[in-house]
Amino acid sequence: MITTTKAVLLAGESPLFAELKQTLEEHNYEVVSLERIEECGDRLLCAVEVTNVDLDLKRSLIETIDQRVPVEVPVITSTLSITATEVASWTKHPERICGFGTFVPLSERQLIEIAPALQSEKQAVEKTERFFRELGKQVAVVDDEVGLVFPRVLSLIINEAVFTVMEGTATPEDIDIAMKKGTNYPYGPLEWADRIGLDEVYAVIRGLHRDLCEERYRPAPLLRKMVLAGRMGVRSGRGFYSY
Repeated sequence: MITTTKAVLLAGESPLFAELKQTLEEHNYEVVSLERIEECGDRLLCAVEVTNVDLDLKRSLIETIDQRVPVEVPVITSTLSITATEVASWTKHPERICGFGTFVPLSERQLIEIAPALQSEKQAVEKTERFFRELGKQVAVVDDEVGLVFPRVLSLIINEAVFTVMEGTATPEDIDIAMKKGTNYPYGPLEWADRIGLDEVYAVIRGLHRDLCEERYRPAPLLRKMVLAGRMGVRSGRGFYSY
C-alpha cells in the first residue's frame, strides 16, 4: 500500500472535480473534503475550489475554506466565471488566493492558466505554479480576467456558433464540419461545447458580460435556454447532439 504525506482539499461543483480528483490520486496526493480538513495537519499543501456556475455556492465554500484552512495554505480557485480579485474580496486572507482556469477533459490540457488576484502574494502564486507543474502540466501566468485566455476565446467562438444556429444560418452539424475542415480544429465548436458542458461555457460568457458590460459578450439566448432545460451535453446525454 502506497502512503502519502501530501494532502489537498478539493471542493466545489464542476465537471473538473472528478477529473482533478483522479489526477491528484494518480500523483499520490490524498484528496480530502472540508469535513476531513482537521485530519490533515501540516500535510495540507493547498485548497482547490472549482465551482463556476453557482456563485452563491462558490462564495459560501470560499468563506468556509478561508475560515478553516491554515493561513499559510494557498487557496486556488477556478476563475472561469469571476475574477480572482473578486473572490479574494470575500476572504479575511486575500493574499493567499490565486485563480486558475481550464476546461475538461483535463487529460487533453497540457497547460493550465493561473491568474493572481490583485491581492495575491508572490508566495501563493509560486506555490500554485509548483502545484500544477507537479501534476505534469505546463503553467502560464495571465492577467486576472474572467475566463482567462483559452476558456474565454473558445467560449466566445462557441457563443457565436450558437447565434449562428439561432439565426438559421446553418445546422450544428454543418457548423462543426465547416470549422473542423476550414480551421483544422480538433472538434467543431458545438461538439466541443457538448464535451465541455454547456453550463460551463455559459458561465464564462455570463461572467464576461457581467464584468465588462459589452454587447459582444452577450450570451446567446439559445445557450441560456439549453442550460435551463438541463441539456448540458455529453454529461446529461443531450446538448446540441444526443448521446
